[in-house]
Parts: sequence; structure tokens; C-alpha cells
Amino acid sequence: MCLSEVFGKCFGLKDDERDNQNDQNKIIKVKGTVVLMKKNMLDVTDCCASLLDRVHELWSKGVCLQLISSVNGDPENEMRGKVSKEAYLEDWNHKISSFTAEAVEFNVTFEWDESIGLPGAFLIKNFHHSEFLLKTLTLEDVPGICPVYFVCNSWVYPSKRYKCTRVFFSNQSYLTSNTPEPLRKYREDELRNLRGDGTGELQAWDRVYDYALYNDLGTGRPVLGNTIEFPYPRRGRTGRKPMQKDPRYESEIFKLSLNVYVPRDERFSQIKLADFLAYGVKALSQGVRPELKAIFDKAHNEFNSFEDVLHLYEGYKGRDDQLADSHSVNSNCCFNLELVNEIFRSDGEKAFKFPKPDVIQTDEFAWRSDEEFGREMLAGLNPIAIRLLQEFPPTSKLDPTLYGDHTSSITKGHIEKNMNGLTVDEALENNKLFTLDYHDDLIPYLNRINTTATKTYATRTILLLQDDGTLKPLGIELTLVHPNGEIYGAESKVYTPAQEGVEGSIWQLAKAYAVVNDSGFHQFISPWLYTHCVIEPFIIAANRQLSVLHPIHKLLQPHFRDTMNINAVSRHINLTTDGFFEKNVFPDKFGMEMSSTIYRDWNFTAQALPENLIKRGIAVRDPSKPHGLRMLIEDYPFAVDGLEIWSAIENWVHEYCSFYYPTDDLIQGDAEIQSWWEELRTKGHGDLKDKPWWPKLQTLTELTQSCTTIIWIASALHAAVNFGQYQYAGYGPNRPTVSRRFMPELGTSDYDELEKNPDLVFLKTITSQLQTLLGMSLIESLSKHSADEIFLGQRECADHWTKDAAQLEAFKSFGEKLVNIENRIVEMNNEEQWKNRVGPVKVPYTLLCPYPLPSNPIGLTGREYQTVCLSN
Repeated sequence: MCLSEVFGKCFGLKDDERDNQNDQNKIIKVKGTVVLMKKNMLDVTDCCASLLDRVHELWSKGVCLQLISSVNGDPENEMRGKVSKEAYLEDWNHKISSFTAEAVEFNVTFEWDESIGLPGAFLIKNFHHSEFLLKTLTLEDVPGICPVYFVCNSWVYPSKRYKCTRVFFSNQSYLTSNTPEPLRKYREDELRNLRGDGTGELQAWDRVYDYALYNDLGTGRPVLGNTIEFPYPRRGRTGRKPMQKDPRYESEIFKLSLNVYVPRDERFSQIKLADFLAYGVKALSQGVRPELKAIFDKAHNEFNSFEDVLHLYEGYKGRDDQLADSHSVNSNCCFNLELVNEIFRSDGEKAFKFPKPDVIQTDEFAWRSDEEFGREMLAGLNPIAIRLLQEFPPTSKLDPTLYGDHTSSITKGHIEKNMNGLTVDEALENNKLFTLDYHDDLIPYLNRINTTATKTYATRTILLLQDDGTLKPLGIELTLVHPNGEIYGAESKVYTPAQEGVEGSIWQLAKAYAVVNDSGFHQFISPWLYTHCVIEPFIIAANRQLSVLHPIHKLLQPHFRDTMNINAVSRHINLTTDGFFEKNVFPDKFGMEMSSTIYRDWNFTAQALPENLIKRGIAVRDPSKPHGLRMLIEDYPFAVDGLEIWSAIENWVHEYCSFYYPTDDLIQGDAEIQSWWEELRTKGHGDLKDKPWWPKLQTLTELTQSCTTIIWIASALHAAVNFGQYQYAGYGPNRPTVSRRFMPELGTSDYDELEKNPDLVFLKTITSQLQTLLGMSLIESLSKHSADEIFLGQRECADHWTKDAAQLEAFKSFGEKLVNIENRIVEMNNEEQWKNRVGPVKVPYTLLCPYPLPSNPIGLTGREYQTVCLSN
């Protein structure tokens, strides 16, 4: 019995009526539900566009959809899937638009006949004046077929903006070779549209993904990428015209503007954009700096005591509450700080009401302890830099013909007195010495950096792993380039721990210089280069070469959320000439150039957590141990929690990939997956294309490891180096980003001042008052989650993101595994044997907890989330 007979009997049609229907191509009605979000601005409806759309609906039909067959081709249209008659969204004018960014359901009724068969895609035309976010289309009653789901999550602009009609595919995944023939050309056309033609300035409604060099940082900075001297990953192309005065550079746009082109679907959601602006990031741009500077010039731009810093936080009034309330405690500082907060805090908080950072919640001075100094290298905001010390004294890899001898001046005599009875040789043999070493990376830039307002050193720090698992600092070497020139090597001094008197004050300063190095590398390297920057080419290549129908696109796409938008805004505001990072982080105008030299040694396969730990000497291979590794620092929270997360991701990715690629030859023959990997390597990371470490992507193992590494970088690694910023750096003295004076020398007035008022000298040495306040405002926003965040193990349309039931179940199991990992993390944080998980400051390590606390799902959660995000 054919479908027309079935429907004839269902609706009580007589035989002659059924025959008449057969003659009319067996047309029936198929109901659909469309979920979309109308255009809002900062959570307030765009009234003008909405009004025009409502008026327009009175004489035209607004939004048109047509189903596309996945089984029957049209001979008159290159055998593309047959297309149904046009159907229109119903009752647009009767749906009350929300004043916030909320989804609205609309009905649509299609005329369906047997020649269409199973719909595999649909076309959509928007005849309105403004764009809308199309979220889903659901067909509930396609004859003989279960509901058909289309997960879209894409902005649809007025049809006049497009050269080709927008097409969306159902949630069924297809490898390239398995694509139904009627859908194949639609698949190819969509990818061709996303690639663009490489010309012209791209507009908001363009959906083009393409590559460009980093030539948008300002004329005073080198172009990064496509050179041996300054290699760099590629960014998304905007197509802006070259500068007239120097065509090597892309023309600039208004400094306060956030309207830097990225494909529309890569931009912040309306909710996130509202949060982004409310957190005050926009007000930190250069347009506000003159007003802020004028205020701070009156205050001499200095804190006079640690209590002055504490006055910035909620609930702190100090020793004299009445004076604090009347703004007469240190009027030079606090009164002006209030004025500054009135200028640029946009989140509704009262004057200087910054949240009190976790690092000073329990004890306002525990951060100064040596134990906490070492612990934060394992469980702080930059836990990826520490490594095993394998030779003593530390040596340099700098070219001696250019830089002279840079062997460390630290001797056994300097450190053995604090090694709990061990000798250096014994500690080396037993893997007990570790180092935080920025010497080689900084020396080539140090003289130039110190010509700016910065006055700093290249540092080496050596630490002892003690029996209780904590790290004990043994010595810090502060190095300057030899005064006669770089060829003559280094001029270094070594400082060792002291607790009392001027020696104790000098030791605190030495630790601060080491932290300044770590803070600068953290901002320019850890979150920026190692997560945001290196991932952008993967996103561009994936959208250019992997169809949304491809299972690997479905696997990776959620982890790319917001990255291109954040990168574009960060380049425009933070990383450009005189941007926030240049003015408030010590490498100054050399920061991006320095990140380029570090990218030269970047290795994709070494970003896998197990490989990274082995490379840094933190772990050795041992098949008998969990994850196949024996940890040399057993109480290393980032590594311990990270390996659990890594393993969960890897197991899920392997199960997912093996479902679609049961044999390696399917990977080798998959045109889209091979094109993606080839373009990613040769264009996106083209400056490193010839490196031997790139996986060939010919086997299931290579595909699994590559996808696991991408997801790890974009989720857990990013979380570990981003969301702890306000926890630890929200209190400036704990994580200064700049040093403004060199170490006081005996016999100088600075040394005399250090003896009399060590706290004042410390505060005058590190980040200034203005820099501190600007930094706090920025990292508060960097550390926050927005209200619409999606966490690792979660997805939009969780039940329908794929039609493959086995993969829905596997993803559910992955989420359950993450819950178990989180429970174990919480348990370990409460176990006293793990001293590095909480430390003297009593801040539990939660940065790799997959989900936020139910009581604190947004804002400063100090926890992981799914996507790469600088702003949030």
C-alpha cells in the first residue's frame, strides 16, 4: 500500500478521491515548529526593525522555507534534492517580542508529497528588514518517519544580503563519501560559500572564513606570520583595506568599537554580549585612559600601604571604620579610586566594590609565604610552566656567539643550606629539584623592555620537592644583560630565602620579580598563544573544509564557541599598539613579538597533556600506573585533575570516532577530513607546516589523539590558565604584572627606604595604582562565566544534536564520567594529605571542575567551561 492509500484510509477518502489525490502528486500537509530569536540589542528589542518587520508582514509573507529531499533528485537541477513548495512562518505579528533575548516558537505548514520523501535539508529566505537567530526546525509528522530535527543555531539575514539561499541540514551525520546524492551538491555549495573568494571587505552578514596575517596590531609592531623571523598562526580575515601610509598593515577602526568582523555565527550571543559590556571591558579601552590618568596624576599613582589596596574590596573598612567611611583614610588614594570606579564600572556596583579575591579571603597575608609561592606554580593561574631541573647549575640554550655565556650563577652553596640535609647531587638523582625559568625567553628582549617604564630582570627560580609534597623555594636568580652588550653575557645576582629584617624584604622583592615574569608570560603566552591563538586556524579550516553534516564537525564545533570573536576583540583592544596588555603587562610593546619567538617552538602533539607532562619532566611513562604515567610530583593538582579530564575526553572521542571510522581506510579516503587537516597544517599553521611532529591523520589513533588534543586545549587547558585569574591576580600584590624599579642596592637611598618602610618600597616596585585598578577590572571580566555558558559535557539541543542514538548515549555517559571526576576533585580538596590543593591561602583547586556550583552558576565561579573564551 502506498503512502497515499494510507492517508486516504486515515482520512476516510473514497477510492476515486484517492485517485484524484494521486493525480495531484499525493500532496499532504506536514506541520513544523521553528524556534528562533528575533534581533535584540543588549537584551532590549530592536524596536525599529521589529516595527518594520510587523508592517512588512501586512503585505508580504516574511519568512519562507522549502524542504529538500535526501532521496529523490531533480533532473532539472543537476540531480539536487527535490524542493517542496514554499511555506511561511505563521503568526509573526501575533507573537509578542520579549524585551530580553528569548526564543519564540512559530508554526509552519509544508505541502508534502511522495516525490520529496525524507527531507534532509531545507532552504530559508528572510524577507524581513532584520536578521534573526534560527535555532531549530522540527518536523513532527512526516509520514512513516520519526520526527525530523534540524539544529541550526545560525543568524539568518535578509535574503537580499545573500548571493545564495541559506540551506540547513538535518541532524543526520554523513561522512563525505556517504552523503546521499541529492544532498551532495548542497553540501559542496555550502562549503564553497563559507570559503568565499578571498576578495573584498567582509560585512556582518558575510559568512566567510578565511586566513590573514597578524597585520592589524598597529604600524609600530611587526607583522606576525609568513616569515622566518616572526612565525605565527593565522587569524580570521576581515578584508579591511590596507593603510595608505603603510600598505603592509590593515587599516584601523575606531578604538572603542567592538565591531571587528568575524563570521556572524562566531559572534557573542546577545546574552553574552550584554554580560561582556556590563563587566566593563569596553570601558577599559584607550578612549577612557586620559580621564583615568588625569585622576591618578592627582594621587601620585601609588598605594602607600597594603591596607590601601584592601580598601578596593567589598566589605573592607580597615582599622578606622569611621575615617574609611568618610574617605579620609589616605585621601590621596581612596577618594580618587572611588572617582575612577564611578567612571568605568558598568555592572551596577557601588564605588570601589570589587569582590574580595579568594587569595585574601581567609588570610590577607598568607600569599607572602614561601609555601604559597611554590604552590601556585602547581595550582595557581599558570600551572603549566614549572619543569624538572635536570642539570646544575642551570644552563642556557642561547647562541653564545650572540649572547655570550648565560650559565646560571646559582651555586650549590647558595641552596644546599635550605635543602633539608640533601645535597644538590642527591636531589638531582632523586628528581627533587624543579625550576621556573624564563631566562632564555627574556634575555633577547630584556634591554629593549627596560627602555620602557618597566624595570625588570630575567629570572630563574629553583625549588625543592619536600617529603610532604610541597615545593620549597631555594633561590632566585635575577639577571640583566651585561652593561657592555649582549655578546658579553649576563650580570646576575642570586637571592635566597630570608624571613626577617631587610634580608626578608629583599627576598619578598625577589619573589615579586619572579612572579612578574610569570605574569607576563601568562598573559601573552598561556591563555593567548597556547589556547586562543593556536586554536583559531583549526576553527577556520574546519568551517572551510568540514561540512556541518560531517561527524567531526559536530564533534569539534561546540568547543570553538566564541573563540574568533574573543580573539578579534582582544587583538583590537588588548594586543594592539598601546593596548591594555602593552600598558599593563611588563613585556610592553614587545609582548606579541616575544610570543612569536615562543610559537616557533610550539608543537601540536606536545599539547596533549601526557606528552606535555613528560616534556616538562613532571612525569615518566609507566604502564603500571593510571594513565600510563608516574608523576614525579604526586600532589600536582593541575596534572592530577587534568589527567582525569584528559582520559575522559580521550575515551569519549575514541568511541565517537570509531563509530564513524571502523577502519583506517575510511579516514584515509575521507576527502573532507583530509582537506581539513592539509589546510590546517599548510595554511592555518603554515609557518610550521614542515615540522615532523604533525600527525598524518591516517589512522583512528591519530584522529582520536588530534581531536582529543584540540578539545583539551579549547576546554580544560584554557580553563586552567584563564578562570583562576581573579582568584589569584585580583589582589595585585600577589600577582604583579609590572616591576617599575630595580632591586635596591646597599648604600643607596632606595635601600635606606627599604629598611624604613619595606611595604611602601614593595608597592612602589610593582604594578602602579592605575595599572592595578585597570588590571583588576579586566581580569574580573576574564574570569567570569556568562549566563548562557555551556560547560564541558553539555550541548545545546542535548537530545537532538545528532540523530545517532549510540552517540547521544555515549555523550551522556561522558557527562556522567565528568560528574564523577568532579566529585573526586571535591573529595581530594578536603583531604589534608594533599597540601597543594588548598595551601596557606585556603583556596581549593577547582579550575578543572567541569561544572559550576549550583549556587554560583555564572560570574566568578573559578571553574572550567567548555569553550575558549578570553572575555568570560
